[in-house]
Parts: sequence; C-alpha cells; structure tokens
Amino acid sequence: MTQISKNIAIIGSGLVGSLLAIYLKRKGHAVTVFDRRPDIRTVQFSGRSINLAMSNRGWKSLRKVGLEDSIKEIAIPLDKRAMHVNEKPVYFQKYGKEGEAIWSISRGILNRKMIDLAEQAGTIFRFNEKVWDIDLPEAKIFTGESEKSEWKEYQYDLVFGCDGAFSRVRHKMQRRSRFDYSQDFIDVGYKELTIPPNEDGTHKLDKNSFHIWPRGKFMLIAMPNIDGSFTCTLFLPFEGEVSFENITNEKEARGFFKTHFPNVRKEIENLSKDFFNNPTSAMVTMKCYPWSYWDKVALVGDSAHAIVPFYGQGMNAGFEDISELAELMDTYGDDWETIFSEYQKIRKPNADAIAELSYRNFIEMSSKTANPKFLLQKKIEKRFAEKHPEKWIPVYSRVTFSDKPYSEALAIGDAQEEIMKQIMVLPNIEAKWDSEEVEQKILSLL
Repeated sequence: MTQISKNIAIIGSGLVGSLLAIYLKRKGHAVTVFDRRPDIRTVQFSGRSINLAMSNRGWKSLRKVGLEDSIKEIAIPLDKRAMHVNEKPVYFQKYGKEGEAIWSISRGILNRKMIDLAEQAGTIFRFNEKVWDIDLPEAKIFTGESEKSEWKEYQYDLVFGCDGAFSRVRHKMQRRSRFDYSQDFIDVGYKELTIPPNEDGTHKLDKNSFHIWPRGKFMLIAMPNIDGSFTCTLFLPFEGEVSFENITNEKEARGFFKTHFPNVRKEIENLSKDFFNNPTSAMVTMKCYPWSYWDKVALVGDSAHAIVPFYGQGMNAGFEDISELAELMDTYGDDWETIFSEYQKIRKPNADAIAELSYRNFIEMSSKTANPKFLLQKKIEKRFAEKHPEKWIPVYSRVTFSDKPYSEALAIGDAQEEIMKQIMVLPNIEAKWDSEEVEQKILSLL
C-alpha cells in the first residue's frame, strides 16, 4: 500500500537512524534527523568502538533498499573463529556451512557511509542540535543548548527514537503509566586497542577470521579492517584481582599483556597509549515496553532493546526492526497506530531472546571456547548437523545465517542443549564421538 507523505523526525544519526531515514525517504516521506553530537564525518573516531559483524539479517535489510553491494565494499568476510590459547597453536572453528560468513565493518566508516546515502536520498540532518523534550501526543520536539536554555519547538507528524540505550525519547515515554523498563549492567567493561597493518599494508593475523583470546573471566577479540589493521577489544572486569581497577600505569599494563597475552602484545601498537587514552566503557542490557505511543512515536534499535555485544547482533537486530516496520507499512498503509502496535508485538519477544543469547555468548566466548569438553560437544553437533541438516541447525547458525525469529533460535537452542547434555555423559564419549551409536542416540532423543 502507498502512504500519504508525512513530516517525520528521527532522533539519532547512528546506523539505525540513518537506515530508517533511507527507508522512509523511499516511501515518500519528508525526513529530518536530529543528533546532539557533531557530524561523525567531520570528527576523529573516539576509540570506544567494537567492530560490527554484519550477518544475514543486516544484509537482508540493506538489500531491500539496494545497498548491500556498496556496503560490502567496505567490509571483510569472516568465515571462522581463530582461537588463541596460551601455549597452544592457533586453531580455527568454521562458523557455518561453506560460503557462510559474518562481515567485519568499522562502525565509524559504516556510519559515515550511511549518513552520506541518507543525505543523497534527500534526508535533512541537524547535527549539534540537542533534543531535550518531546510532546508525545503532539509529536513535537524541543531542542536547545542545555536543559535550562531557551528551547526551539518543532512540529512533526511522527517521531522515531533511534537515540540509543540512553534514549531521550524513551526517557519521556518512561513517565507514562504502565511503561515497563529495566536496565542491567554487567560487571565487565571494554576498551579498544589496535593492531596496526604490516608495512606493506597487509594484515598481521589471518584477515578472514574473528580472533579470540579466551581467558576465563576476560578475553580479547580482534576484527580486521580494510586498511590492514585490526580493531581489538579487551573485555575485562571493572573490579577484582584481574581487572581495570588494578591496571593503573604503563608498567602494570605491560605486565598484564605479558602474562595473559604473550603471543599478541608485540602486535598491539602503542599498547600503553591506547590503554590509557581510550575510555573504559560499560555494557548494558536494556528492556522496555511498549515501544510506541499512539500513532505518533516509536522506538527503534537500541532505544527499544539495547543488548551486550557478544553475538554481534545489536546492529543486525536494529536493522531487522526497520525491515519489519517497512513490511507493516506496506500492509497497513496510513494506519500508523496499527503499524506501531503490530511492530512492537512482533519484535519484543525477539529482542528479549537475542538479549539472552548475547549474554550467554559472552560466557561461551570467554570460558567455554578453551574447554576441551565444550569443543568436543561442538564437533559432535557439527558432524550431526552435516549428516542431518534438516534435523539440526546449530543455534549460532539460526541467529547469524538465518532470518527466522530470534525467539525460535533460543527455544530450539535450549532443546538441543538438553539433548547434548545426555550425549556428553555417555560412557567413553571422547573415543566414540563420531560413531553410529552416538548418531542414533541423538536421533532417538530428537
């Protein structure tokens, strides 16, 4: 169905806000994007990013507006994990079937590109303009230098909150009766580091792998960039014996890396400089409901469902919000109240599911990936999935290489885990893991 052109405001010029602007412009709407920050195209990156892992859901949303090919030009496909365990050679774990990969993209480079594309589509951007308040029933927004300064009023037909985990739009919605809201910080923070390219511009590590150094309660990851560098992220508890609070100077930082990451410390450029110049950032899971107010205001992406980054699905989930919204616009035309109502009913269970899966994946990446029993379980699952692809799709593949609901991936993954618990306690499983007996046992349990 076609829609009558509306005057729409989007709060937030991040990845989700920029892509939503492109979708809405394609539908014939007038779109203005407000952001309290400067134009990211004019500033240096802040040193607090984790590279993005674009997967099926994200690509599907880009494909619908013809952007998939142009974004792949600034991305690198990763078809496997590279596990770096101390005193062992690097070993590799394929992600999925042949040809399946996640794609590493610099957040800053992608965001700049998306703003360019949204501008080319006719979107107006208003940077350095801080939204302090919103009149929900009237879809009016108020901007100004500070909360106490004089405000400017703007009138719109619709407002979308794409302003992240600490959304100003959601903050106003939280004051409404029967609005549910929760936030949970994990006790692990993160810090960005860099592995520079070789002198000839090539990568120092395998460029088609997602590199993980699992160390139990903490870990280091590295994802490649198109300039030959790697963006590394150190995940470490804020407090405790091995923690950010116990690394207070360059000597302690060098000692930490020498002890826990001896095979990578030489590769990290300006280790001490990066460590003390780049901020230590927190990670939060944020849930709320409802995501909309009448036919006037809706939350999209992190403002509705912020998650920890350990499944690489934050951006993908936000992009999927947009493609789901677009399908509902096609179905319901100008009935925005129904569009918003159906959108939140469809997306809320899936947002909760990926939040749970993302937290679990931190435990898996930091602790279990170095555990021989866990690795054996994954080998058994992989062998069975290859022999019976119609009966067993691993949960990682359901999340990353599929666009089936996240809630379905969580439920089926839990059922598979119960089966594998019974398999892993079979007598002598290490010796007979690839036997007919084990295969038949899984089939019987299914």
